[in-house]
Amino acid sequence: QVQLVESGGGLVQAGASLRLSCAASGRTFSGYTMGWFRQASGKEREFVGGISNSVASTVYADSVKGRFTISRDNAKSTVYLQMNSLKPEDTAVYYCAASLLVLVPTTPKRYNYWGRGTQVTVSS
Repeated sequence: QVQLVESGGGLVQAGASLRLSCAASGRTFSGYTMGWFRQASGKEREFVGGISNSVASTVYADSVKGRFTISRDNAKSTVYLQMNSLKPEDTAVYYCAASLLVLVPTTPKRYNYWGRGTQVTVSS
């Protein structure tokens, strides 16, 4: 079992930056590929990006590529989502998730554990 807790969300203006954190507890964090998803009101949960468990390679959705950066600190059992140049369309609840797969999955069903999410609201 892995427990995931997101933090760092909030209300910001367009163009601002936020850094989300996802702290993990339980089984060995370094063995999990980690992903970030978001879900806007009335929409399906969508993949934002992820970082693999081995060589820490990253994958991003086209909508955030060049603006968002994912990193992990295995010593702190934490994964981060640095969000720059935020846009109103980035408004959503952001979730982190853990997968036992080696490569970064982009679909929610490939993830084994989920956090409860943190709200990010970007005003225009």
